[in-house]
Amino acid sequence: MQIILITVAVIALVGLVVGVGLVATGKKFHVDVDEKEAAVRAVLPGNNCGACGYAGCDAMAAAIAKGEAPVNGCPVGGSPVAEEIGAIMGVEAGEVEKKAAFVKCKGSCDVTHNQGNYIGVKDCRTAVLSGMNVTECDYGCLGFGSCQTVCPNDAIKVVNGVAVVNENKCVACGLCVKACPKGLIEIVPVKNRIRVQCSNKERGPIVKKSCEAGCIGCTLCVRQCEAGAITVTNNIAHIDYEKCTQCGKCAEKCPSKVILPGA
Repeated sequence: MQIILITVAVIALVGLVVGVGLVATGKKFHVDVDEKEAAVRAVLPGNNCGACGYAGCDAMAAAIAKGEAPVNGCPVGGSPVAEEIGAIMGVEAGEVEKKAAFVKCKGSCDVTHNQGNYIGVKDCRTAVLSGMNVTECDYGCLGFGSCQTVCPNDAIKVVNGVAVVNENKCVACGLCVKACPKGLIEIVPVKNRIRVQCSNKERGPIVKKSCEAGCIGCTLCVRQCEAGAITVTNNIAHIDYEKCTQCGKCAEKCPSKVILPGA
């Protein structure tokens, strides 16, 4: 009986010591919760995609609460989320510019072909790691759908061998951008309809052998642009969306018809 009482006493004493230690530790390492930060975090969608430029929604909420990030900085949530966060922070949210993913490749099965019979895992990243050049264009879409697999909104599909984005479904989370091993996808403003649908950096004659719809770097588009919004670097045309006036003259003159003509 005495042994049992001693055991109970020891256990109680240990429990008391541990309890006191936990309380002391809790006070020492206590971090005050920013109520605004918590409220903003509750509004953010929780995708943790990094499209806002921060590591995740927690980091974004902390930055907004500190005034280091705009209240409309979440491209996934759009205007509704921006308005809620603006109300929490006591500022005007402003209109959120709609953005969407854009695939810089027009190389469907009609204009380019496979140069080998790839029998590995049907995944773009795996195909690239295999070292095999699956299509005739080394810069083009492989069509195995790594981007499609990671899209949480079913906004991107492989159609006729090339990825195509449904802008009505796309929330510009950027997951497809990270998934594409060829670097073919970028996030662009939806309002800017003039876009270069190619990523091939080879010279014109080589491009034409591998894809009928490739940019040949002829610079005709550059000479047509009165706003200085289009340049050719590494044999491929690039558009500065801040300068582009959407006139469409570059698309009209493009001999490969690789510049989208806009709306």
